[in-house]
Amino acid sequence: MPLTPEQLEDIQSARSNPQPTLRAVAPGMEKHLYEAKPVLDHGFVRVVDYMGDDAAIVQAARVSYGAGTKKARDDSGLIRYLMRHWHSTPFEMCEIKLHVKLPVFVARQWIRHRTANVNEYSARYSILDREFYIPQPEHLAAQSVVNNQGRGETLEGEEAERVLRVLKDDAGRAYDHYEEMLSQDGQKGLARELARMNLPANVYTQWYWKVDLHNLFHFLRLRADAHAQYEIRVYADAICEMVKDWVPAAYGAFEDYRMGGVQLSGKGVEVLKRRLAGEAVTQESSGMSMGEWREFEAVFG
Repeated sequence: MPLTPEQLEDIQSARSNPQPTLRAVAPGMEKHLYEAKPVLDHGFVRVVDYMGDDAAIVQAARVSYGAGTKKARDDSGLIRYLMRHWHSTPFEMCEIKLHVKLPVFVARQWIRHRTANVNEYSARYSILDREFYIPQPEHLAAQSVVNNQGRGETLEGEEAERVLRVLKDDAGRAYDHYEEMLSQDGQKGLARELARMNLPANVYTQWYWKVDLHNLFHFLRLRADAHAQYEIRVYADAICEMVKDWVPAAYGAFEDYRMGGVQLSGKGVEVLKRRLAGEAVTQESSGMSMGEWREFEAVFG
């Protein structure tokens, strides 16, 4: 069970005691509020609080552009314009606070997105639970031979069983030693802040993560991408489902321009123009590097 009885009790208490408010609420997000969405084997992500909606983005934009824009462009069209032209400030008017339970190695990748407020469960003061991320067999893969950051073929048979056995044994042994070092049976033992250093990177931690919508979209563009590591991508996918209900117009524009769009260099634009004019352009005559040319060809053939 990803949530403790105490957390479940807190959630039930919060959901059973709704309060009247004059602030703007997003009905789509209200259904997600406090509910924990399971991720991986012991993890979850849940919305603790949020501020703003699609209307807040439009409201902020019209402070800059003036009331006259309302006649020229409806709310959805304005949001799409803002996204298309990389106007980020209006999206910063919306914020979300998430409670996330995740493996430490995923947290260390996640924290690279520094434009957020984070408060993590402290193993200096508390004892971590005996919970580790153990991949499903279909997610065990060898090192890619063409990408130093990626995975190659899926491990199968005896090799997969061997790797799973090592993962489980090492995690369990490390936690056993962690408990022994804490020595809660009358011995002096080691301080919690030191004993934790023996735990593996697949042990679970928790944090509260608060971020504005502009920076959340940047996180999702990278981490919900098909090339992102699976273990962080499933968290991003879960957040996408929440954001889609929270700010549907903004998420639709994000999906279209960021997730589904392609950014071209000046050279790329020039190559497209030359091709449309009937010219046969090669990598050598394009002015692009081999890597950029491969990416261009993958999209435009």
